[in-house]
Amino acid sequence: MTTIRDVAKLAQVSVATVSRVLNKKGYVSKQAEEAVGAAIKELDFRPNAVARTLYNKSSRMIGLILPDITNPFFPELARAVEDIALTYGYTVVLCNADEDIKKERNYLEALKQKYVDGIIITTNQLSFSEVDEVGVPMVALDRVIGGNIPTVVSSNKTGAEMAATYLIESGCKFIAHLRGPKGLPTADDRLHGFRNVMDQSGVASVVAEADFHFEKSEQVTRELLEQHPSIDGIFASSDVTAAGAMKAVNRMGKRVPEDIQIIGFDGIPFGEMLVPSLTTIAQPIYEMGATAARLLIKLIEKKPIEGSYFELSTNLIIRETTKRKEETE
Repeated sequence: MTTIRDVAKLAQVSVATVSRVLNKKGYVSKQAEEAVGAAIKELDFRPNAVARTLYNKSSRMIGLILPDITNPFFPELARAVEDIALTYGYTVVLCNADEDIKKERNYLEALKQKYVDGIIITTNQLSFSEVDEVGVPMVALDRVIGGNIPTVVSSNKTGAEMAATYLIESGCKFIAHLRGPKGLPTADDRLHGFRNVMDQSGVASVVAEADFHFEKSEQVTRELLEQHPSIDGIFASSDVTAAGAMKAVNRMGKRVPEDIQIIGFDGIPFGEMLVPSLTTIAQPIYEMGATAARLLIKLIEKKPIEGSYFELSTNLIIRETTKRKEETE
């Protein structure tokens, strides 16, 4: 195996000079730099990545911690983060925490030991102090961790208001909200947006917790419809939650949207594959991931950033699980 000493010998320079060229640190004459470059090419020398990481305390790697890789929303985010990171020469290390706080802690420690240059975190079970003590640049994506950690989210509250308003305008008289986990800021914001509209409208409503899980959503929807048979509209806190609600409605012999109209939240491609296709509040998923990646790389490279809180707009995509407003007029 070719070593750094072989390169130095062929280039007729010192090992220290080769090291400075490889690590781009310290002064090297143009002539020496060209000689080292030619020797590296001739010998097909490949620097030891582990050794360079230990020397520089930098790996050109970014950690991405996701709460649940089975939810299609998060792989969509990961794709955007990876695309942008690669264009800047960074590799993404994907960590699936499975909504387990112990796994989150283990991943944070492992990423720290691997000298990752920064971390994008989309979970919020750990306290700010636990996250902050890792000591590398960090960005919160689709979550609010607090402190001085820059954050990228979508307009969850406004999106929920759009969903509730559209269900009312489409003729719904009793609307259920399948909310996300309590204490999760994104889910709480969606609940607040829903309640804002319902309180002002006077339309009957009920709220039940369904997390973001398909099976739990199906079960909760069945229970709600048994307790409140007159429910004719459902605003689900995610597209996966909406899919569970659609299954429950179908199993109970009701039709979507004729008997019950349903709106999801996320805008993942999965929603368009459902039958009927899902009306949803679409988050700019790719833009969110890309924004978080660019923001983190700026922090890593000690470049200025414009602000620390980035809220991107959501929009309503009307498909087949709701009635067109003109149909109700």
